[in-house]
Formats: sequence, C-alpha cells, structure tokens
Amino acid sequence: MQKGTNLPKVGSYNRAVVLESIQVGDGISRVQIAERTGLTAQTVSVIVRRLLEEGLVVEDGHQSSSGGKPRTILRVDPTAGYAIGIHFDPVEITYVLADLAGRPVVKLHRKVRQAVPDAVVRTMARTARRLLRDAGIPDSKVLGLGLAAPGPLDPKGVIVNPPRLPGWDRVPIREQVESLIGFPVTVDNDATAAAIGERWAGLARSTPGFVYLYLGTGIGGGMFLDNQVYRGRSLNAAELGHITVVPDGPECYCGNRGCVEALCCPSAIVAAARERLALGAVSSLSPHRLTHARVCAAAAAGDPLARSVIDEVAARLADAAVSIVNMLDIDLLVLGGPALREVGEVYRAAVSEAVARRVLARRLHAVRVEVSPIAADAAAIGAASLVFHATYAPRIDALVKEA
Repeated sequence: MQKGTNLPKVGSYNRAVVLESIQVGDGISRVQIAERTGLTAQTVSVIVRRLLEEGLVVEDGHQSSSGGKPRTILRVDPTAGYAIGIHFDPVEITYVLADLAGRPVVKLHRKVRQAVPDAVVRTMARTARRLLRDAGIPDSKVLGLGLAAPGPLDPKGVIVNPPRLPGWDRVPIREQVESLIGFPVTVDNDATAAAIGERWAGLARSTPGFVYLYLGTGIGGGMFLDNQVYRGRSLNAAELGHITVVPDGPECYCGNRGCVEALCCPSAIVAAARERLALGAVSSLSPHRLTHARVCAAAAAGDPLARSVIDEVAARLADAAVSIVNMLDIDLLVLGGPALREVGEVYRAAVSEAVARRVLARRLHAVRVEVSPIAADAAAIGAASLVFHATYAPRIDALVKEA
C-alpha cells in the first residue's frame, strides 16, 4: 500500500493513492484510508467526495467502530468503467472484457491461423468491437484497450524482432490497433501485463514487492518493486526465461546456453518426452500424438515418464526462483500462465521448497510462492488491467512532475 503526501501540488497522486486503497481494501472506511495512507482525515474526505461524485466509488453499508457513529464503507464501483484486454500469443489470442474491479465480464479464445501482421491486427479490432456489442457496453464506459504482446517492445509499442514471430519485426502494433479500434491502446509484454493484473485484482493487491513468473509459449516475468512496476531501461526488464540454470545446456535463441526457457518451455517439454520415448521408456504417451497438454495431463495422472519430465522442469524453475528471490528480496513469487494447466501445483511445491531451504534471507522473512488463480487467462486479464493501472494507479513519476 502506497503512502500519500500532505505537501501541496500533489492532488492527483493523492487521489490515486486513495483510490488504490479503496480498490485493495474492497470495503474500507475513510478513517482506515487515512491510517493506511498517512493522509489527513480532511484530505481523505475531500478526495472521497470527488470520487463519489465521479461515480468511481460507492458507499456500501456501515461497520461498527470502537466509539462514535458507525463508519461508512467504501468500494470501487465495478460498473464505473470497462477495459478490453487482448493477449496476443503466437499460438492463440485471448480476449477479455473486464470491469473496473478487474473481473472478466466476457472471455474469448481464438487460435492464430495465420500470423500475418495486418490480418491479426484487423481480427483483434473486429473481435474487440464484437465483445463490446454483445455485452451491451457503450463506448462511453470504455476506458481503453490493453494489449499484451510478445516482446521485445519499444516504448512506442513497436514489436522488435520477436523470436517466435517471424515477419513481425518493427510492427507498430499499438498504433495499428488504436487506429482501427478508436480507443486509447496501452501495450506491454505478456508477463508484465500478467503481473499488473495480479496487482490490480489478484493475489498481489497489497504486496509491495513481488515477481510474476509467466509460463506460456515462452517464459517471461514481471515485477513490482516498492509498489511500482519495474520495466527497465528499454521496458523489457524481468526476462526471467533467460536466467541460465544449466551452463552447458542447450543453446537458446537469445545467444546463451541452458536458459530456463530453453529447458522449461512447452516445446522443450515435448522434446524431452519424445527423446525418452525414443529410448524405450514405458509410458501411456504416444510419440505420434505428443503435445505439451498431453504430457502435463499424463504427469498429473501419474505417468512415470511424463512425471519425470515435469519434475525436472520444476527443479529448473526452482533454481531460477532461488536466484530471483536472492537478487530482489521480494515478499511474493507468483506462478502464472497457460503452461501451468494440470501441473501448477507440482511447480509451486518445488519452487516453494527451494525458496524455503536455499534463499539467503530465509531466516529473516518467508517468501510466499503461489499459483495465480487466473493463471490460464492471466495475460489477457492483465492486459485489461494495464488500462486501469495506467489510468488510476499512483505512480512516482506523476508525483515528481506535480511536485
């Protein structure tokens, strides 16, 4: 939870701090807001009154107090605004229409049949418009569209040489989608989007420092440090998939060897299972119908070959997690993404045990390791949350500008 400031000329920052405290609290009084933010009661009352007038916040009953009259409970009004979230994965595009609380109103999954930039962009805009029409949401209620796209991305929302999307180098995807959809478009990589979604409406609402380890077609990450999303110099920080865990391991497209992604992404898991089948390992899996989903399902069902592959992946993820926690000294590590289906708990248990036993500061504080409850759709929900976060979250840069 961020603190406000009672200095002059910081009104919009304090407004964001108060709104965040209401969003995180999901039922909080003015007195509690003042206690948590450090703002004066008068400042809180003035800001809350404006938020009520704008329709962003509603009064929702009362709670008893230790003395005096009951306190009025405040909540964010979920219907005050909506955002469209799109997760563009090389294999599948996921669409979400989310309310201001970050809750999905509509979700839609579509396979990528032809990954040609112009066709994909037009499909995105057309499908997003259909989501709004089918849900009956007027344009006046839409705050914008968030797009979680494969990286690397430059500050203007241009995709730069994505390793899994040939033909997409220097595609100005933000500008193209915005010109077709007619709403402001916010773009970020899928892992950072997922982290922002977790911060806005998930497990990390009130956690000052956490890392999101995203497992999809590739492996990436997002991080919040001291209540601020950290993107790095080129907006491509937290490439956790490129931590080396096996120095003499297989080559990775990034130029290193033994990266987490080279060993733990879905295609690597399928390759490992196929190799063991070729060596004669006993398994219910067929080498002719081998997919990541089938390997994970077989592992969950107790197939020895599949489970050995997944256990090895879990051990590599745990190695990376220990390095992440040692470097950043965080409170929470969240695992998310569609590649967790069926095996999320296996990964969580391995990472949790490693963090508890091998992190240097383990005697000073415990680090929670959790699977995101929205793991499969995390990037799409996070993409919608990009809009809410950009519009309403308190940011240090805004504080500096105002001061």
